Amino acid sequence: MANYTVSIEKLLECLIKLPGVGRRSAERIVAHVLGASKDEIRVLSESLNKVKESVRSCQICNNLSEEDTCKICQDIRRQGDIVCVVEKPSDVTAIEKAGNFRGVYHVLLGSISPLEGRGPGDLKIDGLIQRIKQGSIKEIIIATDADTEGETTSLYLTKLLKPLGVQLSRIGLGIPVGSNLEYADATTLSKSLESRRTI
Repeated sequence: MANYTVSIEKLLECLIKLPGVGRRSAERIVAHVLGASKDEIRVLSESLNKVKESVRSCQICNNLSEEDTCKICQDIRRQGDIVCVVEKPSDVTAIEKAGNFRGVYHVLLGSISPLEGRGPGDLKIDGLIQRIKQGSIKEIIIATDADTEGETTSLYLTKLLKPLGVQLSRIGLGIPVGSNLEYADATTLSKSLESRRTI
């Protein structure tokens, strides 16, 4: 094992906690940090603090925002009567990259996973129900992941929302079973939205 200083080892431990960063990647990041100027590191540090202090959930859809409502919810050109329900903000980003969905979103901030102790009460579903009851939504597109948790969440939402009289659809072709939306390419996501099916 390399003989690092206490401060380097502490930084390595912090970096390894980040998703997708292993020991070797963390070591490369530390090497970059050590070779960078103090100004570069100051800007990085300030950017991290700024993101943590200023980014919050949109009061309407739970997407990431620096204001009370996100840019998508504020955009009057969007079709506010079509709501795409996703698990996490990165799913919104993935669908937006596909470039052909002009509706709005509702981010659940998770999925149902009994094995991990997450039930329906842990998701942001109440806000979605309120939006439907206000009567301005004609279609809900359920775009949860195509894995076990995503399918469980989709089935739960279908059972919960169908009695409310709103049209329900589920994204269709293109997303492989067991995969996550954030890793799908733009064409695949585009086709999935186009081939959604009524539930």
